[in-house]
Amino acid sequence: MPSAEWRVPSGGGVRSLYIHVPFCFHKCHYCDFYSIVDTRDRQGVFTERLSRELTAMAPWAGKLETIFVGGGTPSLLRVELWKELLGVMGRVFDLSGFRGEGGGEFTVECNPETVTPQLMDVLVAGGVNRVSVGAQSFESKHLKTLERWHSPENVAKALEMARAAGIGRQNVDLIFGVPGQTVGEWESDLKTALDLGTSHLSCYNLTYEPNTAMTARMKRGEFVVADEDVEVEMYEATLRMVRARGMERYEVSNYAVPGQECRHNLAYWRQENWLAAGPSASGHFAGNRWKNSPRLDDYLTFDDRGFAGVVDWERPDPRRNLSERIMTGLRISEGLDEGWLMGEVLRVGADVGRVREELDGMVVKGLGERVSGRFRLTDAGVLLADGLAGAVMGVVDP
Repeated sequence: MPSAEWRVPSGGGVRSLYIHVPFCFHKCHYCDFYSIVDTRDRQGVFTERLSRELTAMAPWAGKLETIFVGGGTPSLLRVELWKELLGVMGRVFDLSGFRGEGGGEFTVECNPETVTPQLMDVLVAGGVNRVSVGAQSFESKHLKTLERWHSPENVAKALEMARAAGIGRQNVDLIFGVPGQTVGEWESDLKTALDLGTSHLSCYNLTYEPNTAMTARMKRGEFVVADEDVEVEMYEATLRMVRARGMERYEVSNYAVPGQECRHNLAYWRQENWLAAGPSASGHFAGNRWKNSPRLDDYLTFDDRGFAGVVDWERPDPRRNLSERIMTGLRISEGLDEGWLMGEVLRVGADVGRVREELDGMVVKGLGERVSGRFRLTDAGVLLADGLAGAVMGVVDP
């Protein structure tokens, strides 16, 4: 296993940080993120271990501009442990950007069942200024299909508690294409979420990831997968309804009032640098990618001067890095600077002419467009984003 040095840049200055909290009180059937139902009460030892990892990597961070705490269910972590964790972060990182008008973005994912006024107050005191609440649906029958355990009415209560504590930036997660879900029911979910007054929505098409309970149930024939035409109608309804409320699509599955986009996720999609802490957390710096061990016992017992054990490490590879930038760049509405793209294609020795042909073909078919020197997908192109990006990536990195 590589030593700690390769994972962190000499000289510091990384501005984004991801933290993974693995605890859940129930494993949702569609979820393929690392999470566990902890029956051994390891929240305390996890917080201590996480604090050591954060302390170890802190010298390589600059003034942090984005922090995202995901999971799992970060809001399941006990309030006193949140106080401890945020206290450590305040001592070892420069968090001044999250105070007052600093402009930083510090997001914590929350399950509506675990939000309390006390938790929100502690988060705000630690610099948190944005929450992402997992609603998925406001229809109990669809929550049951997803094995998502929360009461729909608690979504509004959670958002109100966050606002009362001073967290005005809020996201709501929704899922469409649930087996048995109609277009009308999806529109109802969207209206309910929009009526909550959030500035950001994440609307994910249900996918059947390998090794999830949802995929196993599908293979056993326990439900009928949503028809593709119905999913297209749901996507089109989403565009229509969010735009009527002043939001715009800025990524395939994400919509926001202008200026309220998730800056942390944009750092991912722009292939910027970020540090990562916690089991299964993935980091990126200068083309290096790594993933911490996705097992809590391993995370708690392995300690390389504070750093966690690693299961994956990818060295910089110019063609692969450019290919990934194309994939993520075509997913966001800002698209790619075409002049930069062609320069990079030339630099890695790929065929500029063939890349340009792929882009020209998208424009002819109404799937892509050129705006102010940038190439981006149209609303129609977004429906085929993976395939269109794959075609260009195949030229760059056959």
